[in-house]
Amino acid sequence: MALLEVVDVSKIFPGVRALDSVSFTLQPGEVHALVGENGAGKSTLIKVLTGVYKPDGGELKYQDQPVQFGTPMDAQRAGISTIYQEVNLVPLMSVAQNLFLGREPRNKFGLIDRGRMDREAREVLAGYGVTTDVRRQLGTLALGAQQMVALARAVMIDAKVVIMDEPTSSLEPREVQTLFGVIRDLHAKGIGIVYVSHRLDELYEICDAVTILRDGKLVHTGKLADLERIKLVSLMLGRDMAEVRREGATAFSGAATGDEQAAPVLRVRELNSRHKLHDVSFDVRPGEVVGLGGLLGAGRSETVKAIGGAYHLDSGTIEVDGKELKKPTPVRAVHAGVAVQPEDRKAEGIVPGLSVRENIALAVLPRVSRGGFVSDAKIDEIVDKYMKRLRIKASSPDQAVGDLSGGNQQKVLLARLLATDPKVLLLDEPTRGIDVGAKAEVQSLIDELAAEGLGVVLVSSDAEELVEGSDRVVVLRDGVVVGTLTGAEVTTEDLMSTIATEAPREH
Repeated sequence: MALLEVVDVSKIFPGVRALDSVSFTLQPGEVHALVGENGAGKSTLIKVLTGVYKPDGGELKYQDQPVQFGTPMDAQRAGISTIYQEVNLVPLMSVAQNLFLGREPRNKFGLIDRGRMDREAREVLAGYGVTTDVRRQLGTLALGAQQMVALARAVMIDAKVVIMDEPTSSLEPREVQTLFGVIRDLHAKGIGIVYVSHRLDELYEICDAVTILRDGKLVHTGKLADLERIKLVSLMLGRDMAEVRREGATAFSGAATGDEQAAPVLRVRELNSRHKLHDVSFDVRPGEVVGLGGLLGAGRSETVKAIGGAYHLDSGTIEVDGKELKKPTPVRAVHAGVAVQPEDRKAEGIVPGLSVRENIALAVLPRVSRGGFVSDAKIDEIVDKYMKRLRIKASSPDQAVGDLSGGNQQKVLLARLLATDPKVLLLDEPTRGIDVGAKAEVQSLIDELAAEGLGVVLVSSDAEELVEGSDRVVVLRDGVVVGTLTGAEVTTEDLMSTIATEAPREH
């Protein structure tokens, strides 16, 4: 008997058929991957399963009985729990309060038993590798630890089905293995898991079955072990397998683009920031892509933010096109020709409630204004130019950015940066959380921009992306440069070996 079954479900929005007669079956104790490009219909299907959306056609069955959840709470009460990519807990409440929110243990007087709540919270979280003080505010924890708290809460409601949407996007490798251990425990208990991820290695390690969506339609469902990786990618993209094999793991050309004789367009010398950066130095030449390698917390994002004027420096010098950037601030950095794409596009990049047009125009308003009046014609010209160049898929420039897929949100952010006519582009995890197709487009665009003479600094946790996309790789560990890979040294093996090098201790 199937635990959860979707039969020929359709969902229609104005002008868009988000789901077109999609069927999906989850068995007890099964870990079922749900994959597809951004905009394929994964999020819509999850929202149908959890009562956010009412289907316009088809049927939903739960434990072999027809059901229709009116609200997410109805689905949760029935035993369907969801863990979202963005942690949806209360950051100002304690860890224990978040864990027991809405079902707090009470004493004989009906009051919340805080001692018992804290004790049980510690016991539960220990099984997830979280050993923090449960009385701390949740928001003070690292994002990975917050994700583990969200997972623990989801499982604690006696869930029979757990839906995980990109659960490892904020986790370190150690935390990923802890998560996989939890998933195996749930599997052994007969709990069904719907697992959404863009990371193929994870899918093949933890999932039993796979369902692939493309453009709102079901294109494949079956055992994952029977599906070759390249076949999975080709089904997601709708492209021939031979083409995928020919183009490689990423869309980077792999060809060196920098002029080794040219003067650096970016020169970074001895950047220091207490406990974070220690004498970080490197150069970037016009047309060159320099990768920053290292593990989470190595100092890559801090280096990018420091160059962009958004992270305090105790000492060090930054030169852009031969001119020193003194007392860097974000405004001074932009004026000097530095554009930064932050790691967290939703919190630090796009403005979800504004339109595509408004998001792109934000960075160029001073340039298209005169006497306090903004030229709509100039803005329309810039927006049209970059929407076409970056192939941004939106119903119109007036569509809210928050309604776009992750890949298109990333392109809107890149369009805003390029509209400032930068000399140096600092990209922090530019393809994180976007689908295979959008990732390939962004990678190709980075190649194009470097070929046009921009200096690019690339931060990526994807080793293949970093190696194939970079001319050189500067490797950081604990805020220290532990090595620089050039030429034939730029390989995944050398990158891993250098990352494992112990950083000097005298800082």
